[in-house]
Amino acid sequence: MTDDKDVLRDVWFGRIPTCFTLYQDEITEREAEPYYLLLPRISYLTLVTDKVKKHFQKVMRQEEVTEIWFEYEGTPLKWHYPIGLLFDLHASNTALPWSITVHFKNFPEKDLLHCHSKDVIEAHFMACIKEADALKHKSQVINEMQKKDHKQLWMGLQNDKFEQFWAINRKLMEYPPEDSGFRYIPFRIYQATTERPFIQKLFRPIAAGGQLHTLGDLLKDVCPSAITPEDGEKKTQVMIHGIEPMLETPIQWLSEHMSYPDNFLHISIIPRPTD
Repeated sequence: MTDDKDVLRDVWFGRIPTCFTLYQDEITEREAEPYYLLLPRISYLTLVTDKVKKHFQKVMRQEEVTEIWFEYEGTPLKWHYPIGLLFDLHASNTALPWSITVHFKNFPEKDLLHCHSKDVIEAHFMACIKEADALKHKSQVINEMQKKDHKQLWMGLQNDKFEQFWAINRKLMEYPPEDSGFRYIPFRIYQATTERPFIQKLFRPIAAGGQLHTLGDLLKDVCPSAITPEDGEKKTQVMIHGIEPMLETPIQWLSEHMSYPDNFLHISIIPRPTD
């Protein structure tokens, strides 16, 4: 992979200032103060909110405390989506800090998966990495790794250790010199205006004629509604890690540098603000 380490570092250390408040109908022994936290974009809500849980449990009656879940403006937040994706999809154009509501009751079974331990997050994370490598290298790279390498990927994410994570992840981002990129690009496209969870299909980084496919090529093929017609008004924003990459950017470069730790490019299509 090309060595744009500064980009990898900027992606890894992206943070979202967040204010957590307890839902007004939760029964407390005394008033619950809000809790402020810088959330890592690349991590998962249930992995980085132990302090939030402890903070609010102090004012709760213990019998009222069940599984914690989070919501933003009426939308339950899926813990198995990376935090940066949740923000880009639901809150991109709102003022900071991001205001998240904390619940301990009425778990929304239809909307959220249960997350009773960090093992559940680890299993989901590793399943995504394995799926991504099946697309990129027919699973050859991940299968040649030892169990301790898999663990190092997870511990790097869990403990926010950039070097520890990338020492292993680098291998997942390489490809044979005779190829010009991965076999297929692991990506998921999420649309704020639809109920469909996400769009995912096979897409090669290199066209049949040898030229590099771009982000624009991917969108034209998979989600043409996100592309503005030449004479039309731009109605959507295409967001990855809180920025709008140029549509001319090669998709191979994006996959190597702007994938989340799960090795997927998570792309949000959101309505452009009207103001």
